[in-house]
Amino acid sequence: MSAVTMSPTMRRLRLSLGQTVITIILVFLLVLTFVPIVYLAVLALKDNGQIYGRFWSMPNPYRWENFALGWAVIGRSILNSIITSGSACATTLLLSSLSGYVFARHRFPAKEIIYTGILALLMIPPILTLIPAYVLILNMGLENTYWALILPWTSGGQVFALLLCRSFFATLPEEFFDAARIDGATELQAFWRIAVPLSIPILVTVAVVRLVTTYNQFMWPLVAISSPKRQVVAVALTQFTSEIGVTDIGPRMAAYITASIPLVILFSFGMRQYVRGLTAGGLKA
Repeated sequence: MSAVTMSPTMRRLRLSLGQTVITIILVFLLVLTFVPIVYLAVLALKDNGQIYGRFWSMPNPYRWENFALGWAVIGRSILNSIITSGSACATTLLLSSLSGYVFARHRFPAKEIIYTGILALLMIPPILTLIPAYVLILNMGLENTYWALILPWTSGGQVFALLLCRSFFATLPEEFFDAARIDGATELQAFWRIAVPLSIPILVTVAVVRLVTTYNQFMWPLVAISSPKRQVVAVALTQFTSEIGVTDIGPRMAAYITASIPLVILFSFGMRQYVRGLTAGGLKA
């Protein structure tokens, strides 16, 4: 009788113990994740003497001017990255949402064949198109301009964005669009007033993925852009040592932190919609 009486208690104890172990493991992994980030901030506030002499100690005094030095080198590059990445992302969203709506809500000859052919482009590694893309940009006279980044990034993000948008638009109830047609709405009005508002989570997901991808691009900007005034932040960070000096670790760490701020802001405002887009069926292909 006592064994039967204690059985629910034991189960609760085991469940509580299991949850405690999982929590401890997650906290440990969280600490491991944030330790390098925290110490990056610590190094950014030190001078070389503190770094080499008291590596594990806290800054004393704090060298806040390191951030001013870092911004002086990469501030223009951060602005270039925001302009090019933002323009490419906006164009990608516009084109992929329109094409995704067409593939999801309309029928036309060879639709599935065309869609499959577009998705097959995902199997081509981007590095294979590096030289042909550069030759094309060179022949068009776009080398060393913002367009040399915006156009390739726009076309490069279309396939994955189309996959997400088409899959999400296909889950929207057809009754909404039938009611819009009865009210006299055109296809463009139905797209803009019904499909887009209902698809904000997946559009934010596409925007976050594309912005992070293009903001961190290194190889293509290094090839297509030669002027330091138009260079993006990923390349500028690698050239930081030639501007400030190899031994100036503090300003370099400060530049890394400064360069990450736009992405931190992006995730702070878009994380909820980003998670909703991932869990709302947008990745069902």
